[in-house]
Amino acid sequence: MRVLGVDPGLTRCGLGVVDGGPARRLSLVAVDVVRTSPDLGTGRRLVAIAEAVGEWLDEYRPDTVALERVFSQHNVTTVMGTAQASGVILAAAATRGVPVATHTPSEAKAAVTGSGRADKRQVTTMVTRILALPDRPKPADAADALALAICQLWRGTAHSRIEAALAAQGDAGIRHDRRRGWAAVAKQAQSKRARSPRGVRR
Repeated sequence: MRVLGVDPGLTRCGLGVVDGGPARRLSLVAVDVVRTSPDLGTGRRLVAIAEAVGEWLDEYRPDTVALERVFSQHNVTTVMGTAQASGVILAAAATRGVPVATHTPSEAKAAVTGSGRADKRQVTTMVTRILALPDRPKPADAADALALAICQLWRGTAHSRIEAALAAQGDAGIRHDRRRGWAAVAKQAQSKRARSPRGVRR
């Protein structure tokens, strides 16, 4: 399975592609950071991000995009920029029919370090080890994008399998009840009432 991890940002947007799976060794395919100048208008900066992400989607053809979930911060301007960047990334993936999974920063940190409170240095160190990289990915946005991809490969795929299994189990139960018919269901309900203790009459 191939995942494109994206750490959204208006000034720096981290991109990282990783191959692997829950029971497979992970390998780096590509990593980079898209930078846009604050001197440009917001619209032009968003277009640049959308075009860069679109090129990565077309070139590397990931099965899924792992996007950092926007969360509240004290700096409203930063939140707005991150949300806007996330919007164009979602649009680029949707245009190509690529599903998007979102993970909080804490989830990505916990996936690669075991602690949701790990700092950026710890995340970068563990990403370097997990992917057996010769050098530490820089800047931190690149490491964060790879951490998101790893999180999706290790946690997201397992979660998807569990959901699929539960859905299949639920469908099987519905089909089973349909085969039994309403008469059997009613008979079972009547049997339960007969076994339940009766109230005391005064």
